[in-house]
Amino acid sequence: MQNHYDVQVCLDVKTPMRDGVQLSADIYLPKSTGPFPTVLLRTPYSNNLEDLITKSRRLANQGYACVVQDVRGRWDSDGTYYPFHQEGADGFDTQQWIGRQPWSDGKIGMTGGSYLGCVQWLSAPHRNEHLTCICPQVMCNDYYRGLFYPGGAFQLNVLMTWGMRTSAHTAQSISQHHWTEAFRTLPVSEMIEQNGGNMPFWQDWMEHRTDDEYWEAINGEKQYEQIGVPALIMGGWYDLYATDTFDNFVGMRERGGTPQSRQSKLIVGPWPHRLSRCTCVGDIDFGAHSMIDLEGWEIRWFDHWLKGIDNGITAEPPLRLFIMGSGQWRDEDEWPLARTDWQSWYLHSQGHANTLRGDGRLSRQAPDEESPDQFVYDPQHPVQTVGGNNCCSPEIVPWGPYDQRGVEMRTDVLCYTSEPFDDDFEVTGHIQLTLFAASDGPDTDWTAKLVDVSPSGYAMNLCDGILRARFRESLSRPQLIEPGAVLEYTIHLGVVGNVFRRGHSLRVEISSSNFPRFDRNLNTGGDLVTETRMRVAHQTIHHNRQFPSQLKLPVVPRR
Repeated sequence: MQNHYDVQVCLDVKTPMRDGVQLSADIYLPKSTGPFPTVLLRTPYSNNLEDLITKSRRLANQGYACVVQDVRGRWDSDGTYYPFHQEGADGFDTQQWIGRQPWSDGKIGMTGGSYLGCVQWLSAPHRNEHLTCICPQVMCNDYYRGLFYPGGAFQLNVLMTWGMRTSAHTAQSISQHHWTEAFRTLPVSEMIEQNGGNMPFWQDWMEHRTDDEYWEAINGEKQYEQIGVPALIMGGWYDLYATDTFDNFVGMRERGGTPQSRQSKLIVGPWPHRLSRCTCVGDIDFGAHSMIDLEGWEIRWFDHWLKGIDNGITAEPPLRLFIMGSGQWRDEDEWPLARTDWQSWYLHSQGHANTLRGDGRLSRQAPDEESPDQFVYDPQHPVQTVGGNNCCSPEIVPWGPYDQRGVEMRTDVLCYTSEPFDDDFEVTGHIQLTLFAASDGPDTDWTAKLVDVSPSGYAMNLCDGILRARFRESLSRPQLIEPGAVLEYTIHLGVVGNVFRRGHSLRVEISSSNFPRFDRNLNTGGDLVTETRMRVAHQTIHHNRQFPSQLKLPVVPRR
């Protein structure tokens, strides 16, 4: 079989949608008689980008037709752009069109990351007869919880920067914005207009601040049973969709609609949203071993499912993880790991856990009678985001691991730190914090962060989360809190795969803001879309026999 083909290119080929709108695609074909299996990429970022052209030519070189399409309302495609909601039907119609072309053998695979991943997840439940496999990267399926409102808080940085870049027909430069001030604009409903943007869908995002029918219409986590094709999923520990990649993997393995879809796989490395582009992420160089050839995995996936080549990929373990701290890749068979030892680590102090110099401790011993910790949260002076699971403008808000000691010197950040470990200690899985807390206002936020502290004191963030108090019981039916009442809050910090090396300590930070990753809670209990008034909140964290605040850790025993 020939392994290398010359390429012919057809530019701006119009693809008709069911409503008559014409979408534009560039098509790369092997110079041969065909027909060929097809790889489809659908993008809002222009199908004329150099990396997409290079990728398309490489696929055509290897015997695939490659179709790269501008989504509706972007670049050379007609229609009006509206994120997410239109992509399921448009994806189906595009697949149907490809299947009828003389150069197509009727089998289609899809690939791409971020928005190029969402168009795969959104079209797959439509079950087009030609769609055979997908390779979605760094994307969620529950858009309310995964992208827009994690824990009920608006994910401000990504939605404002990404939204303003993609709101017009072509790309918009945002480099000249004074972002430090732009993120502080109030009310939030006027944030785009006051900063020179034009995003018609911003008001829809503001109107639907609860998990309602607007989000239900595009919630793919409820449709795994409708997906009949296998997915090769890719993600990074420092991607904003880290948790979602595992949710998608588990959903497909357990609930996929066919035996083929239940053969889905997942690869996760120590990467941010751009995946395996560099050994360095944030402050940390994870070493040459941390980078792998993801396109090579993708080609093996397509070769098997689209060309029928028995290359052994389906016989390999379904999960491949890079475990930070160890610097090693490891294959696993399930998620969460079956051998996980779920341990409770309790918060302790004598009432002075403020800053990393305080007396906050973490241990496996349950608390007795201890004084609570207190801090003041002033939305005028929120805790600054320093790295983490951010997207998509690292030049504005950096992503990845950074030293958190500057943050931890603030008096409105509580730090609870374990004793140094006597031996390597692996934590791999979902991280959850149960917090018993009170605020003197009708609403506030609770934030938490997991940190690996080296013997030198360097404090490397691993994952973090937030919970808006009014959403403590339901993301669909918010309820304000009774001022002063001690309530139980469950904060999901995300996922991690990390070995705390001998001599390192584990720390959890607790505060009430992580800005501008998330919007500020103004503590008034008012409408956060239109509110401009702020109040200072006085916060209390309890950790005693009656209120045992604790961190749930997925500890992996040493083999």
